[in-house]
Amino acid sequence: HVQLVESGGGSVQTGGSLRLSCAASGYTVADNCWAWVRQAPGKDREGVSYLYRDSTYYDDSVSGRFTIYQDIAKNTVYLRMNSLKPDDTAMYYCAARACGGLTLFHGLYNYWGQGTQVTVS
Repeated sequence: HVQLVESGGGSVQTGGSLRLSCAASGYTVADNCWAWVRQAPGKDREGVSYLYRDSTYYDDSVSGRFTIYQDIAKNTVYLRMNSLKPDDTAMYYCAARACGGLTLFHGLYNYWGQGTQVTVS
């Protein structure tokens, strides 16, 4: 049974930082594709960051501010978010899929967490 559990969301002021965590059980972090996807009220989901082994990708809206990384020993994927803006306000989900290379479309991911809310004011 695969379970992804996000944590670390909250309310911060503009310019603040948060670190989101995605703890995986029943699924190994290593050698699989991971994504952080967000959805703001009234908007479609958008993939903001992707990870496969040492390869990463960031949407232009977060490039230079967000960092995705993994801790294999803890079987956890993180999203470090700096210089947060009100436009970053959304529910953030982590997602996973088996892959042989970086997959940059969140619609192809088949395992999802329940989400963690980030609010920037």
